[in-house]
Amino acid sequence: MPAPSHIFCVAPMMDWTDRHCRYFLRLLSKHAMLYTEMVTTGALIHGDKARFLKFNPEEQPLAIQLGGSNPKELAECAKLAEDAGYLEVNLNIGCPSDRVQNGKMGACLMAEPELVAECVAAMKNSVKIPVTVKSRIGIDDMDSYDELADFISVVSSAGCSSFILHARIAILKGLSPKQNRDIPPLNYQRVYDIKRNFPDLEIIINGGIKSLTEAHEHLQHVDGVMLGREAYQHPYILSAVDQEFFNLTDSIPERLKVLEYFLPYVADELKQGTALRHITRHILGLFQSQPGGKKFRRYLSENAYKPGADLSILEHAMLLVQP
Repeated sequence: MPAPSHIFCVAPMMDWTDRHCRYFLRLLSKHAMLYTEMVTTGALIHGDKARFLKFNPEEQPLAIQLGGSNPKELAECAKLAEDAGYLEVNLNIGCPSDRVQNGKMGACLMAEPELVAECVAAMKNSVKIPVTVKSRIGIDDMDSYDELADFISVVSSAGCSSFILHARIAILKGLSPKQNRDIPPLNYQRVYDIKRNFPDLEIIINGGIKSLTEAHEHLQHVDGVMLGREAYQHPYILSAVDQEFFNLTDSIPERLKVLEYFLPYVADELKQGTALRHITRHILGLFQSQPGGKKFRRYLSENAYKPGADLSILEHAMLLVQP
């Protein structure tokens, strides 16, 4: 199977891009590359493998993001992911949370490019699917193009040819993960410079991208774009992705039609014991700025959490946004 396209991706987001979210987003775009939440090697090796690896085939093309720094454990987890059917394994070198740092994972590993290279090499040797890296453009005082270029050079020499670069540094002490998504300034030029100086590498840009127009502008300089919060909070932005980035001529689905397609999935999950709130929390932004959108959001927020909430809750919410 050919490697999936990274021209347009939706970021891995903790607590957000679970399997219900990904199934919903796939109804809006058939070709955007989707990523799981970060799964730590410890959770996958010692926890419920089936739960962490579970996904619906309709979610493809799909990558798993791993968090860890032990080459042997990452290789083992990459193999589990490949066997489960994922098309790519992505290594998290971008998360700035204290919990992740304490586990020697995430953005703090930018200070150890040789270790990251060992991890990449071990994963590459264990699987046939692509191994990619998602990182920041620096951390703390390591805030220069040269330091980022050194990191890219060392890690790419181990066999990684695709890098997703969040165009902010991470401040590991003093800022929360939420603050790290907003306070460090964006520096898109540094990402562009990496692509210019490493032309053989695939460079995907991430961070602060809020429209498809902006995405097209970035694609003048890099190979792919990745949207995070914008794609989650305003998911209908994905409805035009297949036309604009993958040259498909299919008509753009109407918002209500997307939910009609979603209903059988929701019904099936409810039969399996999934709580309605775990599914509907991901669709609250679908009618953002649309007539009835606030009523839709409020009704679901207030009623999907009630004991015994069933499909009728979602069906009633849909009536609130009928044209």
